[in-house]
Amino acid sequence: MTDPRVDGNELAGPLREVFAVDITAALCRCAGCGRAGAVAELQVYDRAPGLVGRCPECSAVVLRLVRGPGRAWLDLSGLSYVECPMPDN
Repeated sequence: MTDPRVDGNELAGPLREVFAVDITAALCRCAGCGRAGAVAELQVYDRAPGLVGRCPECSAVVLRLVRGPGRAWLDLSGLSYVECPMPDN
């Protein structure tokens, strides 16, 4: 019996396709209250070292994006999912 696992490099192609789409058009669900809506509907605060997206229903932090020299940190832990529109191949 062979091990069915491969390493995370297997995700490179599929994730490149997902992150190439307009993420603001993606649907997301708040892990706090369960509200689902477009990422563009989040309430965004930009007066911090980065961007903070909050749920318009319960104000929970659902997204954090911080840029630094040559890199970015993306925290989506406040979301239970992100559903991206993708073109059919």
